[in-house]
Amino acid sequence: MIQKKWSIRTMALPLLAAMLALSACSTGGDSGSNEEPSVVSESGESGNGDQGKGAAEGPAVSPPGQYPIVAEKLKLKVFAPQYPSIEDMETNLYTKWIEEKTNIDLDFELAPNDALNERKQLMMASGDYPEVILHGNLTKEEQMKYGQQGVFLPLNDLIEKYAPNVKKAMEDIPYLKQSITAPDGNIYAIPQINECFHCTYAQKYWINEKWIEKVGLQMPTTPDELYTVLKAFKEKDPNGNGQADEIPLTGATLETMWEGNIDGYLMAPFIYNDGTKYLMVKDGKVELAANKDEWRQGLEYMNKLFSEGLIDKAAFTQNADAVSQLANRDPNVLGSITTALISYAYSPDDKHPVHKEYATVPPLKGPNGVQQAGYYGGVSNSQFAITNKASELQQAAAMRLVDLLFTEEAVARQEFGPKDEKWREAQAGELGLDGQPAKYARITSDQPAPPTHNDGWEQIGPSLRTAEYRASWAVPQDPLAEGGYELRLYLESKKYEPYKSTQVYPSSVFIDSKDASEAAQLQTNIASYVRSNMAQFITGSKNIEKDWDAYVKGFEGLNAARYLEIHQKAIDANQ
Repeated sequence: MIQKKWSIRTMALPLLAAMLALSACSTGGDSGSNEEPSVVSESGESGNGDQGKGAAEGPAVSPPGQYPIVAEKLKLKVFAPQYPSIEDMETNLYTKWIEEKTNIDLDFELAPNDALNERKQLMMASGDYPEVILHGNLTKEEQMKYGQQGVFLPLNDLIEKYAPNVKKAMEDIPYLKQSITAPDGNIYAIPQINECFHCTYAQKYWINEKWIEKVGLQMPTTPDELYTVLKAFKEKDPNGNGQADEIPLTGATLETMWEGNIDGYLMAPFIYNDGTKYLMVKDGKVELAANKDEWRQGLEYMNKLFSEGLIDKAAFTQNADAVSQLANRDPNVLGSITTALISYAYSPDDKHPVHKEYATVPPLKGPNGVQQAGYYGGVSNSQFAITNKASELQQAAAMRLVDLLFTEEAVARQEFGPKDEKWREAQAGELGLDGQPAKYARITSDQPAPPTHNDGWEQIGPSLRTAEYRASWAVPQDPLAEGGYELRLYLESKKYEPYKSTQVYPSSVFIDSKDASEAAQLQTNIASYVRSNMAQFITGSKNIEKDWDAYVKGFEGLNAARYLEIHQKAIDANQ
């Protein structure tokens, strides 16, 4: 899944709702020290962390689950993003809660969130990095590169000794251990695990059900039926203002709106389209989707829609803000939209009741019987890593810190703020997403949210949000009611679950470090080529009949064969 991290308190109201339903030298020890961090036993006696082999000098590391983590204050430099919505990470209430609970002094090295990757790369290249990468958006290529260079330390033994919550997560979540274990057998980074059901099936298509009823049709089930519905939207004045101002279908660039690209959903009845790598896996074989005859069929279908004015001309270039402005015209002109979240277009609250007119269209059944939903599972990037600047004591303390961050209380405080101020334990009768008794509930306010806060970290750092945890938060049981948006997304996603694609190239695959740079460059070139030609074929700038063969041949010059070879090698190694 492709997810962007924006400030949730500084965006326009529709985008706010969208994101709510959803970034130096060592101090405190010599990285070359052979000192074993001491552990405080339950009796309070100091003992060695490796089967009790004698005490070591320095601050003690408490056993897992006991706090503080260290008896004497320990400074830990950490790299993290600075979100514009968070006032001060140093004085943040969640930071203070962690420091008081653990006795670890977090010394932040912050990068602007929109420049996180650039700052990270410069920092790592210079060698001036801290003991811990707290939130680094670490790609699998970076994990392999810096792990094999010895910059990122293997975490396997540290997890075993100091992180039972992380260890249990790897045992309980089927895909997790494989997703974070490099081909050399080492775990170099810990992810942010967020089993968001509606994120798993993010490749959605929302349509105005009220308009469908007005034009006398039914929810479409095939591409041809969708064509008929969109044509009726254009010609039969469903908004009733006597003008032909309806826009049957719109979207936005993938970079600015989550699954906003129209080709993701509309290509699915013909062939799987992930929108990034343009790869699929059939019977263990990696194939390029964008040069297949089925891809051509999908392009021909979208060209038909576009040529008859059923697709918004701006859909290939506009951003999320433009979509919001379009959707909030009076009267409403928008018939349907491809996006993970309808809240990009309409705020799901009682002040904007038009949002209630929209529902998702289940996956369409294509002419060859293909009916599939885009699926995003596993772990792609990770967040937390320990560098070779950390002493053994800092390594142990840092891993104990991660184990704390994997607890439900820490996750709730991180995302929402202090207990009993921003959230509470659920009361009798309150139900969660799954209709079962809830464990937790938000404490809401009638006052508008301020542009900044200092309550928590939002979603910075490693954390564990399992499907069960997410379902345990109380929600109104009416999905269209004020505050019921999370349940609505959950229920709409249920329509897609039976059609989960079996051809997805998994996001959890590590590419051999020797091939990583080449693979990244090949992907950049191929993706640019596919997107450029796709837009030209759909809009008619290129003629599919005349130009298709030349387009297919163009992949030879892009070395697509090598691209497939690298990814096949990665799949084989992963298996």
